[in-house]
Amino acid sequence: MTGANFTGATNVRFGANSATSFTVNSDTRITAVAPAGTGTVQVTVTTPAGISSQFVTYAYTQVTGPVLSSVTPPSGPAAGGTTVTLMGSGLSGTTAVRFGAVVAPSFTVVSDAQVMAVAPAGSGTVQITVSTPGGTSNGVAYTYASVPVVSSVSPNQGPVSGGNTVILTGGNFSGAAAVTFGSTPATSFTVDSPTRISAVVPAGAAGAVQVVVTGPGGTSAPGATYFYLGAPVLSSLTPASGTLSGGTSVTLTGSQFLNATAVRFGAAAASFMVVSDTLITAVAPPASAAGSVQVTVTTPGGTSAGVSYEYLAAPVLTALSPTAGPLSGGDIVTLTGSGFARTTSVHFGTGTAAFTVVSDTALTAVAPPGPPGPVGVTVTTPGGTSTALTYSRVPPPTI
Repeated sequence: MTGANFTGATNVRFGANSATSFTVNSDTRITAVAPAGTGTVQVTVTTPAGISSQFVTYAYTQVTGPVLSSVTPPSGPAAGGTTVTLMGSGLSGTTAVRFGAVVAPSFTVVSDAQVMAVAPAGSGTVQITVSTPGGTSNGVAYTYASVPVVSSVSPNQGPVSGGNTVILTGGNFSGAAAVTFGSTPATSFTVDSPTRISAVVPAGAAGAVQVVVTGPGGTSAPGATYFYLGAPVLSSLTPASGTLSGGTSVTLTGSQFLNATAVRFGAAAASFMVVSDTLITAVAPPASAAGSVQVTVTTPGGTSAGVSYEYLAAPVLTALSPTAGPLSGGDIVTLTGSGFARTTSVHFGTGTAAFTVVSDTALTAVAPPGPPGPVGVTVTTPGGTSTALTYSRVPPPTI
């Protein structure tokens, strides 16, 4: 208050109420603390000389305290620095924003209903309050979150095409906003618990990438590795055919065979052993009919293109001509039947005969020498050995 003759003032009134306190700064100036009141009142100064006859008016106005209704986001890293949006009412006169007892380093009043504030460093869950000349607001909860930690990925490998689901284990996963494989976001993910996330792997290039989780507390440090595997390549089979009964040992050559999970002959699974990244040995399973099937190799990286393997029926021997010959052998025997095209041997008992394949239904063989009596003649091909027909060795006549 400014005026004159204030020296020795004994009272200052706001209407009928005395000032809470006052100080006479000089003969022309008084500083006073207004008492509670309402409406418009006259302010007077009392000195030993009397009460001021001239006065000024002072208007009391109703000031509503601030109210907070929400904070977005409701959490952030312990290091602070997150910009949060506070919604409510009566915020236009904000003088301070506090996170617990700590004052926000900066804030911006957007409107009477919105304030933007930068979170200071902190820990745990605190109450955010806003102060205005009308008082201090109610609190809204804000949580200082810890940085996620990814300790393992299972399985830790899969095809470059992605699409498989893996389980991430670790900690501080609540509120996770992103899961990335290298620089590629997961196709989708679900936070199963604070220590477990299920994620669908995106497509990627062959090689190793780091899996990281981003949450309210920040982004996890690298440490969990996932391997993108290329599909195996099957280039050849040796032998490329075998019997209907199966059991043929087949060598598969190609690349990226490590971690093979299956070898199939058509739809039938084969027993196998991975010798190296480029070599597998497999035992052909039996088949119900002669013909070709596709052999494939499956790994976590996918399934190879197929290479043909032929199941062969055993040859059928129906007739011999002639059916007898000398003990010294040497006679030409014609064998008729079917499945002779791939003949590998002809036997007269235990003796091996030289032979010539005439067609798939006929061949000629030179009978080997042997003791007198009948022997079984058989034809062997990759498809098996025929049933035997009888050939007799006849001694020369004795006079």
